[in-house]
Amino acid sequence: MGFFDFLTEEIAIDLGTANTLIIHNDKVVVDAPSIVARDRTTGKIIAVGREAAMMQGKTHENIKTIRPLKDGVIADFDASEKMINLFISDIPALKKKWLKPSLRMVICIPSGITEVEMRAVKESAERVNAKEVYLIHEPMAAAIGIGVDIMQPKGNMIVDIGGGTTEIAVIALGGIVCDKSVKIAGDVFTNDIVYYMRTQHNLYVGERTAEKIKIQIGAATEDLETPPDEMDVQGRDLLTGKPKQVQTSYREIAKALDKSILRIEDAVMETLSQTPPELAADIYNTGIYLAGGGSMLRGLDKRLSLKTDLPVYIAEDPLRAVVRGTGICLKNLSKFKSVLIK
Repeated sequence: MGFFDFLTEEIAIDLGTANTLIIHNDKVVVDAPSIVARDRTTGKIIAVGREAAMMQGKTHENIKTIRPLKDGVIADFDASEKMINLFISDIPALKKKWLKPSLRMVICIPSGITEVEMRAVKESAERVNAKEVYLIHEPMAAAIGIGVDIMQPKGNMIVDIGGGTTEIAVIALGGIVCDKSVKIAGDVFTNDIVYYMRTQHNLYVGERTAEKIKIQIGAATEDLETPPDEMDVQGRDLLTGKPKQVQTSYREIAKALDKSILRIEDAVMETLSQTPPELAADIYNTGIYLAGGGSMLRGLDKRLSLKTDLPVYIAEDPLRAVVRGTGICLKNLSKFKSVLIK
């Protein structure tokens, strides 16, 4: 057994709709957009991650950029497998090995995932030389990554707003007591901004520009204590067809995102209403934890706090909370055995 252990490498993967993160030896070694660029004529993958993301919206007809994951699950099997493969072969420590190591992996998956989708994730992992594959639900990984002791007989509520889904879960005794997964998250916010610019400013902007707007001046509420400056946005004028620039403010973006955030609020309220009373009492004391990139939307914590009358805390590095939790599970497999799905 010892010799084979020597040949086995352990990696933790957060396979996200927007970004894929991989931990190896307690370090985040891959943090890249989940995007693949493929040559249409040969079917070959030209670029993945950052490189492919830079091509997004700028390709000619022979190149197609694909996002292999949709709503947190694998939509394009072939592309996602190649993407995982390329990411793993990019890990510096594994590059040096002359023997391709067999891998022990912990991969996190959305809580609303079906059996078939779960199998797709496992098969993808097995094809990239994984001998042992464990799966963990995203809210659980987020909770561990935030530093919540999930084994305690105490209720904790996690809201993980990713790219494809928002996962809301109440966790106690190392299990998910009630959860809700809604397909409203970062991607929907981006589309809301595209739609708003089109209808309000007659300006056609691409996904990458909308994403930039979201990060620079995105807000969940119109009354922020420290508002960001206005932003110049370039795109195509829908009336004249000419390139043009308009100025937009965080207030406009808050208006654009309002409906989607309302739906996340409703999902949080619904989960709270299904929570057993003893756990609800715990949550009253512990509050709600936010993780995922979407939780960085300005004023979202305040807005959720007003809606639920509970304290809301954002994880310290929300983008990496899930992968950090997945990594902790990988290190302490025996401790978290009950949480993992084999």
